[in-house]
Amino acid sequence: MKHIPFPIRIFLLALLLRLLPVIALRQIGIGLDDMYQYDMLARSLASGNGYRWYAWEDLQAWTPYVTFDLTGVDYDPVRGVPTSFRAPLYPAFLALVYLLTGMGAGRFFAARLAQTLLSAALAPLTWSLARRLLPGDSPEAAQRRERAAVAAAWVVACYPLLIVYPFGLATENLFFPLVLLSLLFLLRAAERPAPVNFLLAGLFLGLAALTRSIILPFAGLAFLWLWFGKPVEPPSQAVKPSLSPKVGAFLAFWIFLMLVLPWVIRNSLLHDRLLGIETSLGYNLYLGYHPKGDGSFVFGPSFDLIPILDDAERDRLGMERAIEFIRAAPERFFPLALNRLGFFFGLEKRVLVYFYANNFLGYIPPLPLLLITLVMFLPFVIVAASAPLGLALLRLGSKTTLVWLLLGAYLLPHVLILSEDRFHLALVPLLTVLAAHAWAGGRSALRERWAGPRSGRVALALAALAILLLFLNWGWELWRDWDRLIQLFGPNGNTLYWPY
Repeated sequence: MKHIPFPIRIFLLALLLRLLPVIALRQIGIGLDDMYQYDMLARSLASGNGYRWYAWEDLQAWTPYVTFDLTGVDYDPVRGVPTSFRAPLYPAFLALVYLLTGMGAGRFFAARLAQTLLSAALAPLTWSLARRLLPGDSPEAAQRRERAAVAAAWVVACYPLLIVYPFGLATENLFFPLVLLSLLFLLRAAERPAPVNFLLAGLFLGLAALTRSIILPFAGLAFLWLWFGKPVEPPSQAVKPSLSPKVGAFLAFWIFLMLVLPWVIRNSLLHDRLLGIETSLGYNLYLGYHPKGDGSFVFGPSFDLIPILDDAERDRLGMERAIEFIRAAPERFFPLALNRLGFFFGLEKRVLVYFYANNFLGYIPPLPLLLITLVMFLPFVIVAASAPLGLALLRLGSKTTLVWLLLGAYLLPHVLILSEDRFHLALVPLLTVLAAHAWAGGRSALRERWAGPRSGRVALALAALAILLLFLNWGWELWRDWDRLIQLFGPNGNTLYWPY
């Protein structure tokens, strides 16, 4: 095994850890509305019916819960309704799996097997990101970088929620590796400005946007970062640029545009108005500002707009209602934003609570359930509490700027629209790299940073404040949800049937 390169070894380990539960629970079904919708879209694509959902057979399965409004849409009972509500790439990925393996009862297992490959790839990609992002300008720094890269890859390979995420038919399974690849090739394009690096940076940003359009603000900032960028390696290591930053940034943006624009045109022609990659913004704003909500997903109101099958009408109505909610109670705007910030960095318990409380896992005695809960909670607590120190140890520069752009541009839309703890998972590989940088440096690196220029002391002080706020947020979350957690650990915890 020692003769096998580390990236391959860590990929195989991560793959094994993800395959074991998927194979053991190969008969398990799907359990969330999103998953059913992605499955509908994938089956429609695989059947040659186009990007449609809610054919008559699927519609009947939903009628006990929702009465759909078929007015204003060209409804075809066999093919369903053309839609723009969901971004297209993940359903297309599922459709490819279905085409290769069939659309019978085993299609979920086939999709999960494919998703284990994507999820396992996060480990070597994290290793590569650490080696590209962290400083290695001296032999000692290079050794610390290698230790941090290996540690980060191990953490991501063994990260509990990432291990079980392939069970879900969820865009995140495709989105996570695409975000990592985008970040890697952005850094590579700045280090070695060859056309292929700019092309791949634009390609993966475009694919990520076609998976989850929440990445669009970062994509725009990333192109500006490339435009105004300079090689990020020391002159002794830099390769003579084959493209100027501005030409390279234009190439990356052009590739991105060529990927995204056709879908934007398709959606705009479908609804006779200018639209984006997906028409879910109005729905999310409606939930994010609903009077009964707290800034996160809220059951009940989540069904209010679902019956409208005209995506453009649903989007318009959701935005109008959200504006009405804000105008009726403007004092809620900042508390809701603060709530969403807390939810984004919250403990990773919502998925576990939902699936256990709805009897997907059967009854688990309190002590084993507590151990499972700690295994699920603690990795993010350790990584998130260490990452600010690792970020503080990074010197100001082009690489650090890109990190801040990703953190800010990905976080801000969630703070303003809708947030859940699972949304921070896209940042976990990056946070793990930063955390591993702090672990590899240890106290000596922190003392060195403190003893250096004043900017280092400011960075460490801000990191300490961030860590304090994280623990206050987690403490508040446990106190707020204590009664529900007590019920969950009770004798009937697995049959509470709580909504998501």
